[in-house]
Amino acid sequence: MDVRRIGVIGAGTMGRGIAQVGAASGFEVVMSDVGPETVQAGLAAIDKQLARVVERERMSAAEKDALLSRIETATGIEAMAGTDVCIEAATENPDVKLQLFRDLESVCGEDTILASNTSSISLTKIAGACARPERVIGMHFFNPVPLMKLVEIIRAMQTSDATFEAAKALADRLGKTAVAVADSPGFVVNRMLVPMINEAVYAFSEGLASAEEIDTAMKLGLSHPIGPLALADLIGIDVCLYVMDVMYREFSDSKYRPCPLLRKMVDAGRLGRKSGRGFFEYG
Repeated sequence: MDVRRIGVIGAGTMGRGIAQVGAASGFEVVMSDVGPETVQAGLAAIDKQLARVVERERMSAAEKDALLSRIETATGIEAMAGTDVCIEAATENPDVKLQLFRDLESVCGEDTILASNTSSISLTKIAGACARPERVIGMHFFNPVPLMKLVEIIRAMQTSDATFEAAKALADRLGKTAVAVADSPGFVVNRMLVPMINEAVYAFSEGLASAEEIDTAMKLGLSHPIGPLALADLIGIDVCLYVMDVMYREFSDSKYRPCPLLRKMVDAGRLGRKSGRGFFEYG
């Protein structure tokens, strides 16, 4: 499949990261969100991030302008018409995603691959809501998208071999390393990561050590580049809790039971970096 134009639904942290990587790889990109303010904020964030790259002399100003010129912004999903691959990076809500994929089928061509960046929702369920389920696949990127090399390629039960091969080839062209993953709650990375974060939260809530000491222990004792509590802040405490709830519900296994402190923090609005405060405070 000759992919030239990529659609990205969502101009938040993940969506704008995917859009930036697509444009940096030479693709035409259309990035859409629900309102003009949101999509413009996403484009401004890309501009700001690229400006830092220029300052470090890793990119010229002309290269930055050329990259930005390949990103078109829009509101609504109608702009996804004419895309070869559409990557959904909307809010992690099953009802929203299922309706979004139904709507995308009405505007995208029959050959357009519909990919989801979901971190936990069943791709088989998403595909089941579509008239052409063989074209649905998961492409789970990691934050920050421009720096993280991994993409999990998740096959729904209905995903065709051709769709899988096209998604893998696209990941390669985006400069990512793809791993093939079966459709299962949490996929591979979150299946391992979420219990580690959850156990760190339990250790903190039990007073075993301070947040700083827990993260230092993991960084120095296991050579992790970032501690689990700082990572939870980066991901978003609400997102961590959501993924844990999904895994606890789907597996019916107590090892995935979220620490009660996580729910309290979400109720208090302490969501991590995006709210300015989580396990740590951010200016």
